[in-house]
Amino acid sequence: MKIRVKGILFDMDGVLVSSIGSVERSWAKWSALHGLDPVETVMRAHGRRSIDSVRAIRPDLDAIAENQKIEDWEVEDTEGVEAVVGVCNFIKQLPMGSWTIVTSATRRLAEVRLGAAGITPPAKWITSDVVVNGKPDPEPYLKGLEVLGLPPEDCLVIEDAESGATAGRAAGCRVLGTTFSHSIENLTAADWIVDSLEHVSVAVLKENQGLELEFEPLSRA
Repeated sequence: MKIRVKGILFDMDGVLVSSIGSVERSWAKWSALHGLDPVETVMRAHGRRSIDSVRAIRPDLDAIAENQKIEDWEVEDTEGVEAVVGVCNFIKQLPMGSWTIVTSATRRLAEVRLGAAGITPPAKWITSDVVVNGKPDPEPYLKGLEVLGLPPEDCLVIEDAESGATAGRAAGCRVLGTTFSHSIENLTAADWIVDSLEHVSVAVLKENQGLELEFEPLSRA
């Protein structure tokens, strides 16, 4: 499969950065405080703003206060936080201005995780602090498109969560899913799926024609 795009919008956790250990430990700690099943809680929390997850899981609690606890734990816990395989080499090949990050994390948490992973973000990128509605709403990716100054049909969203894939598609972009946190069956909104960016090659086209990505999509059968 070969596709041509002019811009790429990356999710962060699970696409650029492996932070699953920190996420699971922090949410398990929060689950223990409130007598919740940690496995189910982590599954429900992944792929969207943590404050939205708190509101969905325990609408009776003060979401702002509870979210602050979780974020503080995640900021302090960088054990095992690293770049996902293939990411650094992939980003290195992208021209300046052709990519951005659209994450459900706050700027504070995202900067900690990207720093731990050794990834320098672009000059302009989108965090949960600058959106009213988080994924699966298209707002985060619509703002990412504004950063790139490109129409959605010229852009590719790369996501590992169904909520993010849904947001990318709703914004009008094509979506490439990765299987870091979700199975193929749980990435129904993605146009194509690969295991990771290690399995995607990228070439910069001449005369400002953008990028050509080549990969072998995983079968949904």
